[in-house]
Amino acid sequence: MHIDNSIAVAVPDILLPKEGTDLKKWAVIACDQYTSEPDYWQKIESEVGDAPSTLRIVLPEVYLPREDEDGIKKRLSNIASSIDEYMTSGIWDSPKEGFIVLDRSTPIHPSRKGLMLAVDLEQYSYEPGNKEKIRATEGTVLERIPPRVRIRANAKVEVPHIMLLIDDPKDSVIGMAWDEMTASGASPCYDTELMAGSGSIKGYFIPASSDLCTDIIVAFKKLLTESADGMLFAVGDGNHSLASAKAHWDNIKKGLSDEEKKTHPARYALAEVVNIHDRGLDFEPIHRVVFGITPEKFIEEAKEYFKDNGVSIQSSPAGGQWIKVVGDIDDTYIVLSNPPHSLSVGSIQGFIDKMGYDVDYIHGEDSVRKLAEGSNTGILLPDVGKDSFFDTISAEGVFPRKTFSMGEAFEKRFYFEAKRID
Repeated sequence: MHIDNSIAVAVPDILLPKEGTDLKKWAVIACDQYTSEPDYWQKIESEVGDAPSTLRIVLPEVYLPREDEDGIKKRLSNIASSIDEYMTSGIWDSPKEGFIVLDRSTPIHPSRKGLMLAVDLEQYSYEPGNKEKIRATEGTVLERIPPRVRIRANAKVEVPHIMLLIDDPKDSVIGMAWDEMTASGASPCYDTELMAGSGSIKGYFIPASSDLCTDIIVAFKKLLTESADGMLFAVGDGNHSLASAKAHWDNIKKGLSDEEKKTHPARYALAEVVNIHDRGLDFEPIHRVVFGITPEKFIEEAKEYFKDNGVSIQSSPAGGQWIKVVGDIDDTYIVLSNPPHSLSVGSIQGFIDKMGYDVDYIHGEDSVRKLAEGSNTGILLPDVGKDSFFDTISAEGVFPRKTFSMGEAFEKRFYFEAKRID
């Protein structure tokens, strides 16, 4: 494993399923999706059947609130057993050192390119305001980490659904690598449809010994020099998985020598890197619905709360930071000329938390308007700008919780590649 600590990147030893594996059954969606839809996961169980699948080596979070401790322990034991079986029975090919450049197609977007690599957990932090090269984008809920650490503690390999973002307007890293590989005439290392109508994925392996691998590292270094405050990667999806990987590494390294700490595989987490400017990557705001309070009452209480922030109630969003209030009234804007947070979502979340409202976090304007009836209030928020995304993290530390979503559920990362961590 080649390591370049100057950019917090390692060229990993990647495990891929051997030729002849049914790749459509092998790849399953991130474990933190469809958590309120057990029917989805039951359908996946039926589709996979007895075939080799990453379904057998992850724990879908849909089961966490639905099973007792004995049930979860059994699932964790089955994961460890499945990993051992896959390793001894030759489900994976021999590990190959290199990157994978890939292209994901979904029913919404024909292309979203990414690059598989490993990142140094010693240079990642989810603490707000840190200046590491790898940073969280949203607040980390510490209670979500221990169940994931339990999986890693008993596993010899990891399969990631982590997606890291880079701010690369010229597409000098991933786009460059994709163009080089497709022009070379090389055969893909995988090319398959994905289950449940989620599109398809194709990847090309880039050997560690290749000139292109070196070019990618050089391109990352140049990108880092252009960063305003030393941030290279921002976590787009899978922050709790990355935080769990770090917690696991922190546990392991206590028993290692200084020399062993430098190269231990658990120190480096496998992840997909995506350019935030990729046209196949959508950023959508996560809206709010407040229950048990009418829009009129909500607006009156907001006026009082924001009285020192230049608050005005308008029929348009002109003149400052805004949120749109919807429900059994005409659409109304709360506008702040001197807001307490640089983002609308931060300003309104502070108000919601202070008032202790009963709130839910909703994707899609139609769903908000449907729920905002009678004594409920809908809150519609502005889009999160790609151009200001990294600047906001630098200024604010992290986004307020439930600020944005990267695409629809079926567009999330599928488990495919693996790496040893023992």
